[in-house]
Amino acid sequence: MSDSRPQFAIRLEERFAEFSPRVEIGAAGQFTLTVGQEHWFEVGQVLRDEPDFACEQLMDLCGVDYLTYGKGEWETSETATEAGFSRGFESVSWEASGIDPGRFAVVVQLLSLRHNRRLRLKTLLDTDPPRVQSLVEIWNSADWFEREAFDLYGILFEGHPDLRRILTDYGFIGHPMRKDFPTSGHVEMRYDAVKQRVVYQPITIEPRVLVPRVIRESRRASTAAGGGSEEAQDA
Repeated sequence: MSDSRPQFAIRLEERFAEFSPRVEIGAAGQFTLTVGQEHWFEVGQVLRDEPDFACEQLMDLCGVDYLTYGKGEWETSETATEAGFSRGFESVSWEASGIDPGRFAVVVQLLSLRHNRRLRLKTLLDTDPPRVQSLVEIWNSADWFEREAFDLYGILFEGHPDLRRILTDYGFIGHPMRKDFPTSGHVEMRYDAVKQRVVYQPITIEPRVLVPRVIRESRRASTAAGGGSEEAQDA
């Protein structure tokens, strides 16, 4: 183990050695501890209760979908810039392949007031459907965050006291933050005059590819055609 490694990273690796953790240090000095989902709850308890860590507060929890992580829609490595957009290149094809192991993750941001330190705790989920134990019993603040992650990503939190949708309605189909969720959704809502109530029906909007529209003023073409004054050409 390198002596130059921060002491806190060494303590994390030594304390959770039996769980084969991965400790990373970000550019801003942010520590990230990644553990298997089977150790998720146990590691959370240790981080809250042991004085060396004393992570009293859970500041945030979110789901992550890595479906297209590291994949670009356009090949940009040779003749186009990485930030550019070109219609002259074939789109790189990729398809959703269901729920692959490691596609989804849960990330929490922990805060220790005693040590004035933040820690990011992360786990990759390898079950279908994605499932992990709830942290509500350790940190009450996880309650609504886990409901959000369930609603938007479809991640199930075992032992959660009230795992219902929170941002979409109860009849909503699908989880809108998943990368393979269609932008137009699966169903649409309309008022049915016969039934005299609002009903849901399969979406009638046809999928389409949105291409940025660029409008350029062509002063040269106007001049060649014997156009008028410069002001008129610019108008």
